[in-house]
Amino acid sequence: MLKRLYISNYALIDSLEITFDEGLTIITGETGAGKSIILGALSLILGERADTRVIRNTDRKTLVEATFDIAAYNLKPTFIQADLDYDPNECILRREVNAAGRSRAFVNDTPVTLAFLRELASQLVDIHSQHSNMLLARPAYQLRILDTLAENQDLRSRYAEAYKAYADASEQLQQLRRHIDETAKEEDYIRFQLDQLTAMKLTAGEDAELEAEQNRLANAAELKETLWNVDRLISGSDEAGALDCLRQATHQLARISDKLPQCDQLEQRIDAVMIELKDIIGTINTEQFSLVDDPERLEHVEQRLGAIYDLQRKHGADNVDELLRIQADFQSRLNDIDNGAERLEQLQAQAERHHQEAIHLAAELKESRVKAAMHFCADVLGVARNLGLPNLQFEVTIQDAPLGPTGADAVEFMMSFNRKQRLMPVADTASGGEISRVMLAIKSVVASKMNLPTIIFDEVDTGVSGDIASLMGEQMAAIARSIQVMAITHLPQVAAQAQTHLRVYKTDTEQGSQTRLSRLSPEDHILEVARLLSGRSLDQAAIENAKSLINQSAK
Repeated sequence: MLKRLYISNYALIDSLEITFDEGLTIITGETGAGKSIILGALSLILGERADTRVIRNTDRKTLVEATFDIAAYNLKPTFIQADLDYDPNECILRREVNAAGRSRAFVNDTPVTLAFLRELASQLVDIHSQHSNMLLARPAYQLRILDTLAENQDLRSRYAEAYKAYADASEQLQQLRRHIDETAKEEDYIRFQLDQLTAMKLTAGEDAELEAEQNRLANAAELKETLWNVDRLISGSDEAGALDCLRQATHQLARISDKLPQCDQLEQRIDAVMIELKDIIGTINTEQFSLVDDPERLEHVEQRLGAIYDLQRKHGADNVDELLRIQADFQSRLNDIDNGAERLEQLQAQAERHHQEAIHLAAELKESRVKAAMHFCADVLGVARNLGLPNLQFEVTIQDAPLGPTGADAVEFMMSFNRKQRLMPVADTASGGEISRVMLAIKSVVASKMNLPTIIFDEVDTGVSGDIASLMGEQMAAIARSIQVMAITHLPQVAAQAQTHLRVYKTDTEQGSQTRLSRLSPEDHILEVARLLSGRSLDQAAIENAKSLINQSAK
């Protein structure tokens, strides 16, 4: 329910804060006092288009903020889907508009899209006027009403699971078909490329090994000569080699070791260096013997590398490992072609199983909806006749539709107000007080079964009077026993039903005219109903009539 509404810098409102109670709240006021302005501000929360002409002071932004008690609604999935923090008890919607026409929307101080604000607000507030049926005219909402009355939640859950399984299998089937069709067109090309890659018998890292071998073979003579020179420098026999010099050094150190004890350590360190040099010489000799000047092998290596480089350029690969991945991809695509028919058959059978299950559950859903529709129509007609609509015809049509997330039914509320008149959809029916009364009847029936949003009736009683006005007021009060109801009215019969009575009025100040609002005491409530009864000439008779009307309403 709506707990609080704050409006700032909007039309004739400089700053206005309104708190609301449960039950039936009546809003009255002189024509032009600003009742429609309050609804206009609230429409911003509902995601309506922002009009910069309503900005009172262009030096600051217009702000509308509404606080709701959402404990009775299951809105957690909506918040989770939008990745918003969820408070199970309270929700604050805010809309800001600046003089340039830029608008920002917030839910619990988090920026959201206008579309999301509109979707969320539609689950919290339903403004109903003579020419604006809003929520009730939406096919999805009509279906929700019918399912709530049918009490088929478990059946809907089972159907939703079956339909999702069918939809997922169907999507996989379509993807596989597209993949097979696309791949089949390239089958010859894929096979040719795969054969070419497979024939090369590539191995991981082969290109790096071949390049190293090519380098050794191409430079074998130079490498051998350099290694021979290094060998000679280390172990030369002309007493100029490094090993020979080190041997002489150890002999010299041995001669003075008795005079300089540290020479023993130096001698040991030189011995270690000599051991390492001998090991180096062994490695050099091994490398020398491994170097072979083999022109035929070099030619073979270069030809192999050339073929690999050609494949790399062709496929846009940097190395053999990437070529092997490309080869594996070609092989996988061919496997899909070769095994596609079998996989396709499996998916077709799976999709058909889920399809049949969904069809079966959709038929059960239809049956539950048809039964609920019969009772629903009878209940609506019963309430509507009490509201002075004896010729009302009201039907719920349930036509076959393609399988969808909610079943295979197209639900639509149809009505007419005169005998032998063609039934028309709710959205196309606009006949002043009559449409208002039938909407009141529908919402009366539904309110006893489901948690409707807060309903705001905007002068839906225009065009009615006398007993019909009293009946409409009583019906609004009846709805308000289940949900929060607000009604803007000029009729004393409706105003007399108020549990909370708010009066909108306008004052003139140096800054201009301003819309204000006051919560009426029981005594002021009587006077306001009397004013509605008698106009400006408020006398004792009008006051007594008002008291009588209010007392009757209390009964």
